[in-house]
Amino acid sequence: MNYLEFEKPLAEIEGKAEELRALARSNSEMDVEKEAAALDRKAEAMLKDLYKDLSPWRKCLVARHPDRPHCRDYVDALFTEYTPLAGDRNFADDHSVMGGIARFNDQPVMVIGHEKGHDTKSRIEHNFGMARPEGYRKAIRLMDMAHRFGLPIVTLVDTPGAYPGKGAEERGQSEAIARSTEKCLQVGVPLISVIIGEGGSGGAVAFATANRIAMLEHSIYSVISPEGCASILWKDSEKMREAAEALRLTAQDLLKLGVIDRIVKEPLGGAQRGRAETIANVGKAIETMLKELSGKKPDALIRDRRHKYLDMGSKGLAA
Repeated sequence: MNYLEFEKPLAEIEGKAEELRALARSNSEMDVEKEAAALDRKAEAMLKDLYKDLSPWRKCLVARHPDRPHCRDYVDALFTEYTPLAGDRNFADDHSVMGGIARFNDQPVMVIGHEKGHDTKSRIEHNFGMARPEGYRKAIRLMDMAHRFGLPIVTLVDTPGAYPGKGAEERGQSEAIARSTEKCLQVGVPLISVIIGEGGSGGAVAFATANRIAMLEHSIYSVISPEGCASILWKDSEKMREAAEALRLTAQDLLKLGVIDRIVKEPLGGAQRGRAETIANVGKAIETMLKELSGKKPDALIRDRRHKYLDMGSKGLAA
């Protein structure tokens, strides 16, 4: 288990409980279960206290936790007959974006998402979930295919933001993001999105301009990272805590503003402490959102999606 900075006291208690049990395993005459159980209860109480009212900055840390389920985990668990589709038919295949045709509850769908990778090698291969222009152009191609064949689109968003490298800019990064966002607004099929970790900047909006948006309880969705915001406003990236507060990037704030439609509950301690439960909860949210849009005609889907974004923020402002 990887512990976050604010979880260090919890790590000490859980570590002591594990040490006691390790001693008991090496010496069958030792009976430490009573002491270990007491430490377990203390750790559970501390975990509840830590996660009772997370600050926006701590939610950022949880959203970035390396042990959270990633796009591939959701695809493997929730979708069947997944057939990956590669390439943008123009430049290359971007491994930070995965997508293809699959079945969800036996219904054919197109699933597209950011993949960060789970270890050093795979994170480098997937560019830490930061898509290049060819990644967004691949997504556009898949959305076009879904529109042509009447397949609902499910997007799973988990990116710090679009890749800002020189090559990406030379190949038209901003244009690719804008085209992907535009395509989201044009497709005449149900489009639903789930923010499963980080929803960073235009790189997230390019996939999440949807009829229905859900966010995991401790995920984040923002126009810029707290560190980037702090660097621009205060010329000091160390003010990221203040920036996180000001950006209103939590699921709870965004639900109030009408930016998202529902919050998907995470297990106590975050998705990383209950991967199977988190994936199951996301599956239920996807099922509910698809049912809400079932039977709607293409024109109605497009119109509803456009009005959703024209009205965005007015709910929170009126309050």
